[in-house]
Amino acid sequence: MSRIASVTRQTNETQIGLNLNLDGQGAFSCDVEVGFFKHMLHLLALHASIDLDLKATGDLDVDDHHLVEDVGLVLGQALREALGDKAGIERYGSSLLPMDEVLVAVALDLSGRFTFCSDYVPQQEKVGDLSTEMVSHFFRSLAVEARANLHFRFLNPGENEHHRIEAMFKGFARALRQAVTLNARSGSSVPSTKGSLL
Repeated sequence: MSRIASVTRQTNETQIGLNLNLDGQGAFSCDVEVGFFKHMLHLLALHASIDLDLKATGDLDVDDHHLVEDVGLVLGQALREALGDKAGIERYGSSLLPMDEVLVAVALDLSGRFTFCSDYVPQQEKVGDLSTEMVSHFFRSLAVEARANLHFRFLNPGENEHHRIEAMFKGFARALRQAVTLNARSGSSVPSTKGSLL
């Protein structure tokens, strides 16, 4: 079964093309002008073991809002399309992720329903060229389009903004890796008593 998706989004604000392979090895190709965001997406691909090919441009002369938001929307849509009817997947994933002094818990349910909860509170406005307020917005946008429940809880927020954001991306990646894994015992059944996770 091929679990791949290609999604494009063209608006007056952003132009995005994304290719995703859920059963990849963490291969990453990315053309996006927000350097710290690119670094975080690389971590996501590597730790989720997904292949990700992304080209994204946008109105960075305004700010980074539209670009980061729309990449989240496109990635969420690609995840949903690549998963298809979700037959045989684990569905749930979680991670307790340490990043130096930071400790974050991440939980994910590919339920077909959207919920986003996070207690991340940025302590500085930017890390590199990424607006820190956009981190939660990125994950919310992703969860909306993936139709997923996504939760972040900082058990120790630490002192370093880079570490907080990196812990979120790595923790999400590890939770995603679990959730999309195919369970040989489940066969082609959908992990829901409803018989559907769409």
